[in-house]
Amino acid sequence: MRIGVIGTGRIGTIHANTLSRHRDVGSLILTDADAARAQELAHRLGETAAPGVEEIFRWGVDAVVITTATSAHAELIGRAARSGLPVFCEKPIALDLPGSLAAISEVETAGTVLQMGFQRRFDAGYTGAREAVRSGRLGRLHTVRALTSDQAPPDAAWLPLSGGLYRDTLIHDFDVLRWVTGREVTDVYAAGSDAGPRMFREAGDVDTAAALLTLDDGTLATLTATRMNGAGYDVRMELAGERDQIVVGLDDRTPIASTEPTGPPAADKPWTGFLERFGPAYEAELNAFVEVVRGERANPCDGREAVQALRIAEACELSRRERRPVRLAEIAGASPAFA
Repeated sequence: MRIGVIGTGRIGTIHANTLSRHRDVGSLILTDADAARAQELAHRLGETAAPGVEEIFRWGVDAVVITTATSAHAELIGRAARSGLPVFCEKPIALDLPGSLAAISEVETAGTVLQMGFQRRFDAGYTGAREAVRSGRLGRLHTVRALTSDQAPPDAAWLPLSGGLYRDTLIHDFDVLRWVTGREVTDVYAAGSDAGPRMFREAGDVDTAAALLTLDDGTLATLTATRMNGAGYDVRMELAGERDQIVVGLDDRTPIASTEPTGPPAADKPWTGFLERFGPAYEAELNAFVEVVRGERANPCDGREAVQALRIAEACELSRRERRPVRLAEIAGASPAFA
């Protein structure tokens, strides 16, 4: 199997490393807007670098992995679909619903595969939570509390391109909330704070956000995110039911300290970022993609799933901006399966 990797930045490098050592992947063709970066990675892995995207499609590959800037995702997905190629793409498809739906339409018209990069679906903790909820171990689920906290903010130049904290960061929580619980979000009420560094205000973004979500069975979920969590990178999900309560992301590296006299000590080596925390999950999702390409398993996260997470993000952004509750029915883009 020959796979083209378009984009060799941080996550592209991680994916290229995973694929290069995969027993079912014979070779890779790597390309990037920074040609020297692609060439250096190809040399290090013993793979081939291409001058540009054109060569990826002209030289011939069996599948494509897209890890470019978000602005290029939809166009590349469409091109791969028209070429009859299965695609793995980092989230999101696009920063708006029309662009996302147009790309999905091309995939569905071509009858090809689009697997989205929501790596938390492959994390052992979230997988265990899903099993606990679905097995009935918790009884009736009544409360979910989730958070994503980055240790340090991104570069100021990147913020205007990110789509904002709801679309860029909390979208992972929105997706995994649906995946773990098996329920749909019906209503949101969201707020955000830009009281941190000025660059967030200049980008029209917030550095801290919170949202209250109501699920279609009445379960309440609170989600928070921040770019400014100096203690470390913190991602957790607590699920409380009438019978039991569980938590994802609580281990000896969770960057939190107890004030109780008998509480656990602070982590000696707290998580510093998502690549470290979710390393095994990133590898597992690429292994799954290879299996999908080989016809050995069904697509674990298609484009319609990504649209549902984006719809929740759009609803939260609208709620924050207009300071009011928003029903998901107000947001276009629901497929018949989710209408």
